[in-house]
Amino acid sequence: MLKEIVKKGDPILTKKCHKVTKFDKKLNNLLDDMVETLKDSGGVGLAAPQIGICRRVVVVINGEDQVIELVNPEIVETSGEQTGLEGCLSLPGEYGEVTRPMVVKVKAQNRTGEWFEVEDEGLTARCFCHELDHLDGHMFDELCDRLYTNEELDAMAEEAEGEEE
Repeated sequence: MLKEIVKKGDPILTKKCHKVTKFDKKLNNLLDDMVETLKDSGGVGLAAPQIGICRRVVVVINGEDQVIELVNPEIVETSGEQTGLEGCLSLPGEYGEVTRPMVVKVKAQNRTGEWFEVEDEGLTARCFCHELDHLDGHMFDELCDRLYTNEELDAMAEEAEGEEE
């Protein structure tokens, strides 16, 4: 079922989420709802607090368009560095430059409680970090010097194109 995405200002986005201890139908429904909501939103990642649920659950769509479900995730290894624009479904229409690791390895449980590890790079690595930050009550805008709107980004792109000609 599609869920409403919570926007910045809602206190749940500043809370540290609770560990999942029951791997049951309720968790399966939460994961299914999160995947459906994420796909509908056009985003690449969603954390449970973004739909009002204070649990350590994240869904990410990787570069191959596969959904990765992460329950009680933790980052176990990182390497390299990348800096790029990030946005957030809970902060619509605003973007900021954030530096994150280039490669991230996450240890998590699946919907039945089995532990696994997943490693990825680039946008998916950025997404792992961004979504896991939500589980500890943090948002990407805390890591930016300033935020940009779509209009400002469009104007900057046009200016850059003009300089190339």
